[in-house]
Amino acid sequence: MRQMPHARAAQAIAGLAMALFILTGHAQTAKPTGRQSQSNTPLAVKAVIVTMFETGQDTGDTPGEFQHWVEREKLDTVYPLPAGYHNVRANARGLIGTVVGVGTARAAASIMALGTDPRFDLTHAYWLVNGIAGIDPNDGSIGSAVWAQRVVDADLAYEIDAREIPGDWSTGYVPLFKLRPYEQPAQNRGEMYALNAPLTEWAYQLTKDTELPDNARMAAYRARFKNYPAAQKPPQVLKGDTLSGGTFWHGKLLNQWANDWVKYWTEGQGNYVTTAMEDTGIMQSLTFLSNAKKVDLNRVMVLRTASDFDSPPPDMTAAESLNRNAEGAYRASFEAYESAYRVGSKVIHTLVDNWPTYRTVPPKVPPH
Repeated sequence: MRQMPHARAAQAIAGLAMALFILTGHAQTAKPTGRQSQSNTPLAVKAVIVTMFETGQDTGDTPGEFQHWVEREKLDTVYPLPAGYHNVRANARGLIGTVVGVGTARAAASIMALGTDPRFDLTHAYWLVNGIAGIDPNDGSIGSAVWAQRVVDADLAYEIDAREIPGDWSTGYVPLFKLRPYEQPAQNRGEMYALNAPLTEWAYQLTKDTELPDNARMAAYRARFKNYPAAQKPPQVLKGDTLSGGTFWHGKLLNQWANDWVKYWTEGQGNYVTTAMEDTGIMQSLTFLSNAKKVDLNRVMVLRTASDFDSPPPDMTAAESLNRNAEGAYRASFEAYESAYRVGSKVIHTLVDNWPTYRTVPPKVPPH
């Protein structure tokens, strides 16, 4: 249904509030709502929902990434987590969720705080990283949900300003310990994390036909992406790789860099589809926690949903498009929150409903 002007204004105001909240970097220290846990027995966790930000309170106001999970899954029991960005919330079915904060550093620290907290037994838990992202218009459209097969780091590198690079370089971004862009061989020191492929495929097959929210406003915007067939399609569930970096980059030239960078670190096997800011920090902490036998790294899934494109349509400059993003007015933020929950909850419900089976062995698609 087409939004009326006052509805568009409300969305812009909510987006601005979200942007201001993210930029301040303040942890959510408000008094928690819900029951506070008093148990001394570690909670046997079946699944962890990891979100990056919430625009206000966890319930009852304009939703961000976490609110749908709190309200719809009845995450009513609160575990204060002073060593992390946000409190942990839980329900009676063994599901917990939290907000780890925007950016690699906050996310990594928050995951480590959660993973080493003695109140939680995470040894059999599945992890769902569930947040919004920008999407490559060559691969999909806004509102889409993308299961990550690999997480690639966008920060670990040398950099020369583009105005000073040699004439035969395509970018001023150079892998660490290399002499020029994309110098072979790629030597992965934490720049790329490959997720459990059978688990990711299972999640994709389970959710690929999920109906995702769409409306006339989204359709009108994606129609502006002339010569981008994938961008003009309605939202859908996809697979692809995500690029994680602390800088909110934008534009078709950096889109080309993102595709090349992901190709380099995946040795030509990967395909950049979504951009994010926290996932390599999360994966690094989970890797360390796995080494300590506190989590199972084979039970990690990353689902990013597209709130906007990573590049402008052909009739808009990169600066004009970025200015709109900087104001928090993402083209499909609320639809992306809904897509994230609709797709992610199918996986979580299936795991929890079949816990006697999936506690021991992660699911995978049966052979044909």
